[in-house]
Amino acid sequence: MKTVDPLHGVAAFLAVAEHESFTMAADAIGLTRSTVSAQVCELEHRLGLRLFHRSTRLVRLTAAGQAYRDRLGDIAERVNLAECAARAEHHAPEGRLRLTAPPDLCHRFLVRWIAEFLLKHPGMRVELDLSNARENLIERRLDLAIRGTLDVEPNLITRKLGASPLRICASPDYLARRGTPAAPTDLAAHDILHFASLRRGRVWILRRGAERAEMPVVPRLELNDGWALRVAALSGAGICQLPAFIVGDVLRTGALVPILTEWDSGDVPLHAVYPDNRLIAERVRTFVGFIARKSKGEPDLVAGPQPVPS
Repeated sequence: MKTVDPLHGVAAFLAVAEHESFTMAADAIGLTRSTVSAQVCELEHRLGLRLFHRSTRLVRLTAAGQAYRDRLGDIAERVNLAECAARAEHHAPEGRLRLTAPPDLCHRFLVRWIAEFLLKHPGMRVELDLSNARENLIERRLDLAIRGTLDVEPNLITRKLGASPLRICASPDYLARRGTPAAPTDLAAHDILHFASLRRGRVWILRRGAERAEMPVVPRLELNDGWALRVAALSGAGICQLPAFIVGDVLRTGALVPILTEWDSGDVPLHAVYPDNRLIAERVRTFVGFIARKSKGEPDLVAGPQPVPS
């Protein structure tokens, strides 16, 4: 008895569903339009239902077609990942890497690192989402996230890339106009530039030995983007508290001046977080290992010691 291949026509169906065109689907998967059409018709015949509404101007999924597409999920991507994993046994990593990272880290380091990574690995391509928002990596089909704080689901792998100390600073122009705070309590009389996404809210915490100062702040300017706060501080708008990976370079040039240097403001950790999926782990681990090595060469990041999980 002849055995029917359950995957026959599935790639053609998925391509038509994505592009809503038999011609574009054929171009996407490297087949002729007639072959794609024939495979979809055979699939509909085998299933005993119509998957697409067809007219001379449009192609749309039927309700049954949408249900079939939804149940197939990410099968095409999983097949692609499996092929990439097999080729990785003999070749350099290749394929698509989808990641999300904070905008300020991207502006300062990550985009430059990614450009260098792509030069080293011509078979790789990267999709980067600049965001501070916590993301569900599985639901969004992201391969990797760079996060500062960790509330990690049990099916995720983490690697600490480093940590960046927080610096309190302002422009020389601002300090000439308003004076330099000598103690944490002096901050109450100043214009504060505050990062809106701090988990502890509108509070700056400073330590000096056994002393601990917990300073509520009333921001003159509040933003959820560290790089934008850097711009505001450089423009003389007030005093900011930002990690060294955002302000370290301008502190060294004197464009910003450190304040309350005898007090410790803590640091911002940086972690790579990715799903425990062995089909993508090789590609992701190659990238994570690369940026971990790059972070060790940056003066504003203290590299993390954790090894890559096997």
